[in-house]
Amino acid sequence: MKAIKILLLAAGLLFSFRPAAFSQGQSSSKVIITGVRFAYPLVDKWIKEYTAKNPEVEIVIETRTITDPEKYDLLIEAFEHEKEVKETREYVSIARYALLPIANAKSAFAREYADKGFNEKTYKQIFFHDIYAEKDKSVTAPFTIYTRLQKAGAPLTFARYFGYEQQQIKGKTIAGADEHLIKALLKDETGITYTIPGLAYDLNTRKPAEGITIIPVDLDGNGRVSKDEKSLENLDQVLDRLESEKVSNVPVEYLHFSIAKNNSNPEAKKFLLWVAAHSGEDLRKFGYLKPESKRLQTEKQKLERFSVVK
Repeated sequence: MKAIKILLLAAGLLFSFRPAAFSQGQSSSKVIITGVRFAYPLVDKWIKEYTAKNPEVEIVIETRTITDPEKYDLLIEAFEHEKEVKETREYVSIARYALLPIANAKSAFAREYADKGFNEKTYKQIFFHDIYAEKDKSVTAPFTIYTRLQKAGAPLTFARYFGYEQQQIKGKTIAGADEHLIKALLKDETGITYTIPGLAYDLNTRKPAEGITIIPVDLDGNGRVSKDEKSLENLDQVLDRLESEKVSNVPVEYLHFSIAKNNSNPEAKKFLLWVAAHSGEDLRKFGYLKPESKRLQTEKQKLERFSVVK
């Protein structure tokens, strides 16, 4: 009899704890982010800072593969969506990214074009036309272009800047993320590609990443590359110039977060508003340009008025 009483008491204690445990599980919030992979290091820093102050919130990055995860709250993207998609989401343009031409530092191509540089004609000739098939003798150093296989922000931005579409970029197409273009280039002494400053430079030393030569371009559009335009050894100086001047031959596009207008996670909106208020502190460190302040402020105000429903 005594044993039965002890069992009943234990059972009662067990059930008395269940509501509290269930309530705790319900009160915790999870925000799932996915999208362009080159932005993950920057986004990860924001997540750590935000959750340090808001430990009750769990924010995770679900890595994009060929497609986005089945469920997510926030999408970070590096190209403008189609009109139909934009009508269903609220956007916050938190940064701008530039695209620079790079080559394997061991290549004859790198040695030649680190001096010559690219103007608009050179870009089009190399990246969008088979100059060997056309028997064009102006480019003599061997090269192998590496570009993205899947539709993505960087190749779309790069191609459209010069009046083309992504599928018109010549060369070897690589599955995966922008980082995989860098890996392919480093394995091939003839390799060339285009990439963001955050991948072209070592973010700690602010110098070009090991094994990479950044090709100078005709920034003022006068048809030639000056000595000043060849000064690419310091990332911060490059970013200064891109932010302070209207430059040519450098594709620049917005990096933006978006959240669905319907059935959205309130915690995702809170995090997005925090990012909009604090993102400017970290952009330079990771190789990004600041967004146009008026655009960011307008989008932030729209998001503040936007009522989410979970």
